[in-house]
Amino acid sequence: MSTLSHIAFENACADIFCFDNGTEVKEYQAMIHVSQHKLPYAQQFEAIMNAYSQLLESLPGTQAVFKRYFLSDAANQADDVILADVTDCAKSLIEQAPLDGTKIALWVYLMTNVQTGIGKSGLYEVRHGSFRHLWNGSAHNLAANSEYQTRLLFNEYNMQLLEEDCTLEANCIRTWLFVNDIDLNYGGVVRARNQFFFTQGLTVHTHFIASTGIGGRQMDPNVLTQMDNYAIAGIQKEQIHYLYAPTHLNRTSDYGVSFERGTYIDYADRRHVFISGTASINNKGEVMYPKDIVKQTHRMWENVEALLKEADCTYDEVSEMVVYLRDVADYELVRDLFEERFPRKPYVIVQAAVCRSAWLIEMECMAVKQISAPAHPAF
Repeated sequence: MSTLSHIAFENACADIFCFDNGTEVKEYQAMIHVSQHKLPYAQQFEAIMNAYSQLLESLPGTQAVFKRYFLSDAANQADDVILADVTDCAKSLIEQAPLDGTKIALWVYLMTNVQTGIGKSGLYEVRHGSFRHLWNGSAHNLAANSEYQTRLLFNEYNMQLLEEDCTLEANCIRTWLFVNDIDLNYGGVVRARNQFFFTQGLTVHTHFIASTGIGGRQMDPNVLTQMDNYAIAGIQKEQIHYLYAPTHLNRTSDYGVSFERGTYIDYADRRHVFISGTASINNKGEVMYPKDIVKQTHRMWENVEALLKEADCTYDEVSEMVVYLRDVADYELVRDLFEERFPRKPYVIVQAAVCRSAWLIEMECMAVKQISAPAHPAF
């Protein structure tokens, strides 16, 4: 049903998760890494692009539905990616340096037997059956501060959704907010999101949206907030479920922010699970194990595991993971912990500060499993 594989290319390698339940839509998540970290950027970028092309050749019939490039120096690297990658899918470019010593890594989400294109709103759509999956990457603007930038981002995204006959409340499943100098600018992001969500009927009494708010830098230093997002046109309310894991985690609204810990979507043939950025926290909202990266990592895993369990999943169904570290000096220790527990799982460890300085590590993930829910349409 799901398999893990590893492919070595010239100067690069890929870890791949495949979900195949016998229907026409197979799903693949791949993390592509440079294997020769001493190469200059141009050769590392070439290695990533060549590996991606060869990966597509080895997976006939697949199409990219979303990509994220993790860059070590966006100001000097992003232009090359923008010019070279003309794939018809949403692309996210963010300065979150891969901590294996390389300058670039690529996360790509692939599917078979889907149609892709740009919707009338400018969002990238992935069409199959009765659904249009709407992806967007690298949205940004140059308003005066992080609060204004975030407010404008959500206003513009809301208008795009309305053009697609969708709403933020009914159709948006996942957001990512990358904050330049998060210790300074996250407060403005939170204020703008809270206020905008309230106007859209997103409250503690209704629901929020799965999200990651994390440190990240755009190629233009004046961009203080960048957003990626995912929505589904055609989804019904009863297909969407929210994850809380109250034995381990509190509601985010308890400490003044507005996102869901996780969300899962049921189709007739599969369940998609989206776990938000999750750190070492307890169900009172307190940071667990300050200054101890090992204990924080284990508590983070435990929290994610509790969320997955609520969706009737385990780490076996997890298809990809992005791990954020505040301190680069923790990389080798954390890498060894992940390699021991999750060998061959597609993941990347990048440098990015979490929204509380006491959190040394955070992770997010997606999962997919086969189910039988005949009351819902197939994916």
